Amino acid sequence: MPMRQECKNFESRTYANGETVRKCNLDLAPDAPWRCPENCSGYARRLADVNWAVGSLVTPPTPPEPPGLDDGSAAAILDEAEDFLNEIGRQVMADMRAGIPPLPSEHRGLRRFFKRRGQ
Repeated sequence: MPMRQECKNFESRTYANGETVRKCNLDLAPDAPWRCPENCSGYARRLADVNWAVGSLVTPPTPPEPPGLDDGSAAAILDEAEDFLNEIGRQVMADMRAGIPPLPSEHRGLRRFFKRRGQ
């Protein structure tokens, strides 16, 4: 089943560079941005007449499906990447708690690229 844009947990965001993120806010769509699970436990239709001020939902077309969605290999690769990033996050947090500087002293000049504008 394609991503359900009428679900209140669906989010689409387009950035200034033209890239678009299409996702389930509950992380229940392992094949996002292409598909939602057939009988998703988190599906809830957006409320229409509540008098909220919201932007219009204009999403670009869904990108073409990559190979591997039907056999689960695409989801396996994404799960592996997520596990890798979570492990890096734990290591970074452990380094911060231990007081290890994030960059070696010879690379501290890179901070000029990451400081806030006007500073």
